[in-house]
Amino acid sequence: MSFFKKLKNKMTTQSDTVTEKFKDGLTKTRTSFSSKVNTLVSRYRKVDEEFFEELEEILIEADVGVATVMDLIDELKDEARIRNIKETVDLQSVISEKLAELLHKEDEDSNINLKDNELSVILFVGVNGVGKTTSIGKLAHKLKSEGKKVMLAAGDTFRAGAIDQLEVWGERVGVDVVKHSEGSDPAAVVFDAVKSAQSKGVDVLLCDTAGRLQNKVNLMNELEKIKRVISREIPGAPHEVLLVVDATTGQNAMNQAKTFSQTTDVTGIVLTKLDGTAKGGIVLAIRHELDIPVKLVGLGEKVEDLYRFDPDQFVYGLFADMIKAEEEE
Repeated sequence: MSFFKKLKNKMTTQSDTVTEKFKDGLTKTRTSFSSKVNTLVSRYRKVDEEFFEELEEILIEADVGVATVMDLIDELKDEARIRNIKETVDLQSVISEKLAELLHKEDEDSNINLKDNELSVILFVGVNGVGKTTSIGKLAHKLKSEGKKVMLAAGDTFRAGAIDQLEVWGERVGVDVVKHSEGSDPAAVVFDAVKSAQSKGVDVLLCDTAGRLQNKVNLMNELEKIKRVISREIPGAPHEVLLVVDATTGQNAMNQAKTFSQTTDVTGIVLTKLDGTAKGGIVLAIRHELDIPVKLVGLGEKVEDLYRFDPDQFVYGLFADMIKAEEEE
């Protein structure tokens, strides 16, 4: 059975709504990437060095990342030799198979770490403009729809309008927001939020933070202070530190992920605006080069358009056209 058939069979056991959402959300990346791979395969009948050089360019253009691409091309060459693959058309499913392997990590859980019968604290970090506050609002909606009692902490006290923006989301999804005045100490806001959440029997506290990367040292010190305040009140917390990055910025997103992961204990990535870019390969670069799990992806503008990242759904969305073509043969 081909890799594409195996993948198609996996999709039949999963939610059709989620499958379609990943498929639609990856349209731009799929159209760009898959069409280029198809064109390449039709131009080069035989697997040779020139074919691999052009495939390398296509992967780099999709923002898969140079280091990841080099490793991937080496693996494809090895597979072509081991399996004695001479025709490029026979290498197509191997390409998707290797991309899928990059996304799957053993013993890794892409679920959000939530504690049973006690307060779970999730800290959101990331530069301004990546969709951090929106992601918090969407996750609050998702958790609330799952029966959780949720509270928000307006810890970004520096960006003009950040507190108001979070309040709007709080009203929209029907959850309380703990806030102080603009310019106040973010750690004090989070401290009050933890106390309030504990007294009200809240299940999950989602904390917004500032994202002024131009003051990197100050920002990282501030995040460290917030984490100390949380862990002092709740040993073992925060239970997640989620870094929000904008998929449309490609390698900039990768650079941000590197910066934050070097200075704070990032436990997962929230990748926003994946539906708005042809450079969805950034997911592969983040997974392969940083070894941080992508936990949530934004696949649309609606309040419910934040989904748990599923490697199989991602690969299916990336190669849906090829899978359909194979079925029609």
